[in-house]
Amino acid sequence: MQCIGIIPARYDSSRFPGKPLVQIRGKSMVQRVYERASLCSDLKEVIVATDDERIFEHVSAFGQVVMTSPAHPSGTDRCLEALDNHNASGIYGDGDAVINIQGDEPFIHPGQISQLARMLGDTEKQIVTLARQLENREKASDPNMVKVVFSDSGRALYFSRYPIPFVREKTDQAPKKPYQHIGLYGFRIGTLRRIAGMPAGSLEEAEKLEQLRWMQQDLEIFVEETYTESISVDTPEDLRALLERGDLP
Repeated sequence: MQCIGIIPARYDSSRFPGKPLVQIRGKSMVQRVYERASLCSDLKEVIVATDDERIFEHVSAFGQVVMTSPAHPSGTDRCLEALDNHNASGIYGDGDAVINIQGDEPFIHPGQISQLARMLGDTEKQIVTLARQLENREKASDPNMVKVVFSDSGRALYFSRYPIPFVREKTDQAPKKPYQHIGLYGFRIGTLRRIAGMPAGSLEEAEKLEQLRWMQQDLEIFVEETYTESISVDTPEDLRALLERGDLP
C-alpha cells in the first residue's frame, strides 16, 4: 500500500482569511505543515492542494502543489481533485491511501501520520483518524474543539461540538475525560471516491461536521488514541497564543 499526504490550503477561511500564509517564526503556516509532514517516512510524497494563486506560487518555491477549483464544499473533496490532477500517470490505485493533513497544525508530529498509515494497513479499515484525551475538561465546552466517542474496538460512535459524553452520575465507570478529535484522516482511495460529493445529511447540517455525513451513510470510521498534543490555529487569537509559547520548535 502506498500513502500520499495531501494538505488542503484555502485562502478564504471565514474565521482567519489568509491563514496558510501567516508567518510563524520566519516560516509560513503551510510551509511548516509541509515540512513536518515530509518527515514522515510512511508517505511516498506530500502535496498541497489549493485554489489560490498566492498559495500556489508560495508553495511552488519549496514543494509540490496542485491547483484545484474553488467550488468544493470540503477539504475532502479538494483532496480527491488534487489526487486526480496529480495522479495522471496512475501511480496510485483504489487500494492505496490518502492522508488528509490539516493545513492549520504547524507543528504536526510525523508519528501521528505514521499511526494512520499503520491503521490503514488493516485492509478492513477504510477511514481512520485520531483522538487525544483532554487534560482540562473545561476545554470540552469549546465548540471549536470537536469531541468524539468510540467503541472498545475503536469504531467511532459520534462526533460533536458538544462535550460528549454527558456524565449524568459520577461513578467508577463514567468517563473521566472526554476525547478531542484530531482532524487528521486516512482514507483508502476507493473510499475517498465514494464519499466525495455525498449529499450532506441532517447530522452534518446540525453540527457542521463532515464526518457525520459518512457515518450517516453507514461508513465506519476507526479511531486510535494519540498522546501527542495537537496545536491547531483556527483564529487570529489562536495564532497570538501560539506565538507567546516558549516551548515550540
